[in-house]
Amino acid sequence: MKTRLDSTTLLLLTFPPLAWAGNAIVGRLAAGTVPPITLNLVRWLIAGALLAPYAWRGIVAHRAAIRRHFGMLCAMGVLSIASYNAFQYLALTTSTPINVTLIGASTPLFLLIIGACFFRERFKPWHIGGALLCLLGVGFVLMRGDPGRLAQLAFVPGDLYMLAATVAWSFYTWLLRKSRPDLPLPVLLFAQIFTGVVASLPMAAWEISALDAPLQWSGKVGWILLYVGTVPSLLAYFAWDRAISRAGAQLPVFFITLTPLFAAMLSTVLLGDSPHWYHGVGLLCIGAGIWLAQRR
Repeated sequence: MKTRLDSTTLLLLTFPPLAWAGNAIVGRLAAGTVPPITLNLVRWLIAGALLAPYAWRGIVAHRAAIRRHFGMLCAMGVLSIASYNAFQYLALTTSTPINVTLIGASTPLFLLIIGACFFRERFKPWHIGGALLCLLGVGFVLMRGDPGRLAQLAFVPGDLYMLAATVAWSFYTWLLRKSRPDLPLPVLLFAQIFTGVVASLPMAAWEISALDAPLQWSGKVGWILLYVGTVPSLLAYFAWDRAISRAGAQLPVFFITLTPLFAAMLSTVLLGDSPHWYHGVGLLCIGAGIWLAQRR
């Protein structure tokens, strides 16, 4: 397919990383006022409610296909909606948006490993080299530029939560690539939201009762919930889908590396959390690894 890099395509490619960086900032702002699993649950309840009027006719028309692929839809909803996003918000309670987005940018590394181990995918030497560069970049961020942290295993818990989120997203990506149900995008997304929300309900109930951490309503919380339920959940998802349809599947991978850059800029402006030198080194390694792994 011929790549079309007009202004509309560039906008569609750039908007999702900006929205996802904003999601990391907002998740950090929500820490202490909205429990992370509850934040994830309410986020997708809002997104599902907004999407339902547009997806309902498709759901009725494709109900037989939904029943046929119900098991796969459940797996995809648990991995993406219930696991990835909840782990990300858990990560932001103790880690920084810059760290979280940098670790998330290493997804190609985990895609290679999981594809080889669980989906019998074969890779070229440059894929392995790119994966090792991504691993080096992630390790440098986790160590905060200090190799002594590796020996002491003195990682921030949020970094490990984000690693778990990245693994979950990698499994989800392979399922989407290998076993995607033949459903229109709004129907597929709503089905994943529904199954993910159902899977999140027990954990959110446990979080509120066992941790005594109720949602603290305020104007700030209202804006946070409105943002996470619309911009990174629906608008970015549909923009990304349209960008891939216009530019192909390969080029958008490079634009994912914009997420930590946007997160660094937004963190500096909104949180006063300036990036450090090791963030730059990690980003360079991850970007170089993705470039190497994606070359033909």
